[in-house]
Amino acid sequence: QLQLVESGGGLVQPGGSLRLSCASSGFTLDYYALVWFRQAPGKEREGVSCISSNGGSTKYVDSVKGRFTISRDNAKNTVYLQMNSLKPTDTDIYYCAVKTYCSGSVTSWGQGTPVTVSS
Repeated sequence: QLQLVESGGGLVQPGGSLRLSCASSGFTLDYYALVWFRQAPGKEREGVSCISSNGGSTKYVDSVKGRFTISRDNAKNTVYLQMNSLKPTDTDIYYCAVKTYCSGSVTSWGQGTPVTVSS
């Protein structure tokens, strides 16, 4: 059974950096696109970034372009989100998810990791 476990969230000052990780246990992610979403209480979940199964294609929402970088290590069944130049508006719970393709539907979700950007 696929389980996704996020880590790396926390409290950071504006302008700081965090790296989120999402690891799969018991299931290989090699053939799937991997996605990061974020959601604040009372708001809709927003797709932040997606990486294709072979890592050759990445997509970002406009608000994080140039600041966030998604990557994956298929040998470790892990996807990462490097977040730089963080802003208070990046404060959210961040979730990783699995899709067949970046344009497809989510098939599995992680439990989320909170990110708070505040001075």
